[in-house]
Amino acid sequence: MASDSNGGLIRSGTPVFRRTALALAAAGFSTFAVLYAVQPLLPIFAEEFNVSPAESSLALSLPCGLLAVALLVVSPLSEIWGRKPVMLASLFASAVLTIVAALVPSWHSFLVLRALSGLTASGLPAVAMAYLAEEMDAQAIGLSMGLLVGGNALGGMSGRLISGVMADHVNWRIGLATIGGLALVAALAFWRWLPPARNFVPRRMAWRDVPGSFGHHFRDAGLPWLFAEGFLLMGGFVCIYNYIGFRLLDPPFALSQTVIGLIFSVYIAGMVSSPVAGELASRFGRRRVLWLATALGLAGILMTAADNILLIVAGVVVVTIGFFGAHSVASSWVGRRALRDRAQASSMYLCLYYLGSSVLGTAGGWFFAHAGWTGVVLFVGALYGLALAIAIRLSRLAPLTV
Repeated sequence: MASDSNGGLIRSGTPVFRRTALALAAAGFSTFAVLYAVQPLLPIFAEEFNVSPAESSLALSLPCGLLAVALLVVSPLSEIWGRKPVMLASLFASAVLTIVAALVPSWHSFLVLRALSGLTASGLPAVAMAYLAEEMDAQAIGLSMGLLVGGNALGGMSGRLISGVMADHVNWRIGLATIGGLALVAALAFWRWLPPARNFVPRRMAWRDVPGSFGHHFRDAGLPWLFAEGFLLMGGFVCIYNYIGFRLLDPPFALSQTVIGLIFSVYIAGMVSSPVAGELASRFGRRRVLWLATALGLAGILMTAADNILLIVAGVVVVTIGFFGAHSVASSWVGRRALRDRAQASSMYLCLYYLGSSVLGTAGGWFFAHAGWTGVVLFVGALYGLALAIAIRLSRLAPLTV
C-alpha cells in the first residue's frame, strides 16, 4: 500500500491526497460559482437596470479586474500568514458579500459589492496553486491541479445554471443568494478537509522586495509566455459566455432564460477535460498538450458562427473542453517552472488570466454591439489564434523543470 507522502510530499491515490483534492475542489467550486453566477443574468441586468450589454458585463468584469490586481498583494501575504488561513478568509468573505449583493436595490451598489467580492476572492486562486506546488509529489501535481480546475468548472457551471433557472422561475436575487449560501457550505467543507501544510515555511517579506520577487519571473524564457496564454485564453472564453446569452435570447432562437442556463451545463465538459489534460500532460508532456487544447478551443469558436442551434451548442462544448484543458496545463506548468516565489508566479499568471476576463470580456461587448455575433467570433478567434502561436512557441522551449 502506498504511503501518504514521499519525503513530506502528498502522493496520488492516498487518503490525504483525496482529502486535499476534495477540499480544493470545494474551494474552486465556491470561488467560480460566486464569480460567474451573474453571467447568464447579464441580459436581465441590461433590461432591469436599463444599461447596455457592455455595461451589464461590468457585473462580471469588475470583480475579475479587482481580483486580478489584488492577487499581486495577497500572494505575498500568504508567504507570511500561511496558505490555508488566507484561502479560508477569502472563501467566507466572498460568500457573505454575494448574499448581501443579492439584497441591494441599485445598480451601482450592486456593482460595488460585486467588486468587493472579487477583491476577497483573490485569496484563493494563486495561493491554491502555490499550495499544490509545495505539497504535492511531482507525479500527483498534474492530476491535483486538474481536479482543482475541475472544481472551478463545477462551480462555474452550477453558479450559472442555478442563477439562470431561478431567474426564470423565481427571481434572480433569490438565485444569487442561493449561490452565496452554497459558497458558505463549501467554505466550511474546505476548513474541515484541507490538511495543514507540511512544506510551507513562513517568512518575513519586506514590501520593497515584492516587485523584485515578481520581476525575476519575467526574465525566464517561458513564464511570460505562459502568463500571456492565461490572458488570451480566459479573455476569449469569457467573451463567448458573456454574449452567447444575448444572441440566443433574440430571434431566430428566442430561447428562455432557463434553456440558456441549461446550456451552461456544458461546463461538465470542462470538469472532465481538466484532469484528463493534466494526466495527458504528465504522460506526453505539457508542450504537446497545450497547443492541441488551444487549437481545439479555436475550432469550437468557429463552430459557434453557425446559424444552427445544435452546432452552436456543440461549439460551446468544444470551446469549453479546449479552454479548461489548456488552462489546466498552463497553470500547472507555471507552478513547476517557477523554482522560487511560486505564489508570486502563480498570482502573476492568474492576474493576467483575470485581467483577460475583465478587459477582453468587456471589449467583446463593443464587437457584439457593432458587428453582432460575427464580430465576437472574429475577435475571439484572433485571441485564440495568437494563443495558439504562443503555445507552439512554448512547445519548442528548452526544459527547465517539467
